[in-house]
Amino acid sequence: MRQRAIWGLTALVLAMALVLLGAAPAAAEGCRDRTLLSTSYIVCAFNPATDDLHLYWRGQNGRPFRTFNALSRALKSQGRDLVFAMNGGMYERDFSPVGLHIEQGNTLSPLNTKTVTGRPSQIPNFYKKPNGVFYWGQGRAGVLESSRFGAQKPPSAFATQSGPMLVVEGKIHPAFIEKSTDFKQRNGVGVAPDGTVYFVMTKGRVSFYQFARAFRDGLGVQDALFLDGGWAPGIYAPELGRNDSPGHGGYGPIIAVVE
Repeated sequence: MRQRAIWGLTALVLAMALVLLGAAPAAAEGCRDRTLLSTSYIVCAFNPATDDLHLYWRGQNGRPFRTFNALSRALKSQGRDLVFAMNGGMYERDFSPVGLHIEQGNTLSPLNTKTVTGRPSQIPNFYKKPNGVFYWGQGRAGVLESSRFGAQKPPSAFATQSGPMLVVEGKIHPAFIEKSTDFKQRNGVGVAPDGTVYFVMTKGRVSFYQFARAFRDGLGVQDALFLDGGWAPGIYAPELGRNDSPGHGGYGPIIAVVE
């Protein structure tokens, strides 16, 4: 009885420690085909504390990489391997980021706080506020609405700005329509309460509302950011046989995991 009591007390102490410290991010799962709320997606899960997550835009020649193959070749020349990549946010015609872009602590493009007014259908997705920033560094990652990111300035070795936000503190973006018929291919990123980073790409076409629910109700993510849609999304996931060519002549920012 005494031994059983000791085991019980030990279990209680461990449980309290987990509550106080918070659960650690799950081990990286890489990319898998998953069904979320009866819809098929590619879901890639990574741990920012153990996976080498980077953001790229231009090579040593100063020109944008534009393709996953070009980035892979550049990494191989440095003795490294590309294990995952996804288009990392919206970009201009010259492939430069529309908003904030931080690499290795260096701000290469500033936070974009511009406001565009008009009918919702006339406002580009990036400017459908609230938009947001996906950032990471020091073994942690997060997604914050842009104005909060600018005010709080969380430590960020890397950051990319895009929009609109999909989920903000557990709430779906207020502009999304539940019964919308605007179905497109889409991709985005979210960070779960345990710190796991989820990159998600549709296998078919969904509405913004459906995509936001996939993060919140399918993955339990409280903050998620749209990266792009239409012909723009692309993913590099060798385990799934994916090495997507860019739909607009090239990618701008590229989020990657390297070894």
